[in-house]
Amino acid sequence: MVDYKYIEHLEKLVTEKRKNLFKKVLENRTRHFTIAIEDIFQPHNASALVRTCDVFGIQDINVIEEKYQFYASRLVAKGAQKWIDFNMYNKSDTNNSIDCINSLKAKGYKIIATTPHNDSCFLQDFDITQKSAFFFGVEKAGLSKDVLDNADGYLQIPMVGFTESLNISVAAAIILQNVQERLLKSDLNWQLTPEEKNEKYLDWLEKSIKSIKKVKDNYYSTINSEQ
Repeated sequence: MVDYKYIEHLEKLVTEKRKNLFKKVLENRTRHFTIAIEDIFQPHNASALVRTCDVFGIQDINVIEEKYQFYASRLVAKGAQKWIDFNMYNKSDTNNSIDCINSLKAKGYKIIATTPHNDSCFLQDFDITQKSAFFFGVEKAGLSKDVLDNADGYLQIPMVGFTESLNISVAAAIILQNVQERLLKSDLNWQLTPEEKNEKYLDWLEKSIKSIKKVKDNYYSTINSEQ
């Protein structure tokens, strides 16, 4: 449960402009769509993808680390990593791709592999009513066989040039811009729940206060002494 009195306490330490910005952004955040990235090891690409997700209202990024470690550069991500939730799949001696797939399916997501191969659906024909997790792999190798074999569907961006792959952040931006635009025009219940909004609002307030540990300790110390 969210402590609303604690939120009110933190709001006194944040500017009105910042509070209003948080509330405005939260109105466009979604978990109807999510992103999963598999072994993305180039910091520039990973960071640009984080920015893309933030720009298009995606709250969660699922990171699969099998061979390589994910790293988002602050300079490229421009601080976007502060406002996104990362679900990490990086256990040793485990098939992290399968773990991620199973976790997302348990949450009701369709696993959508982005690939120009297989029996792929074109972006303009994609059904936005289904709760979907878009999986992205490295530019040349693409997604692993585990993802491709366990996907519920395949998605591709129409291309008419000689090359048949895009930089991951560019591909994600094209897909997310398309589905987000259609989502905003739909009657789907795509927004975060009121409870989720309050949880993120509290989280973002805390991240905006430099001495948050001291503020939090003092607040709950005072509350406990009054009881």
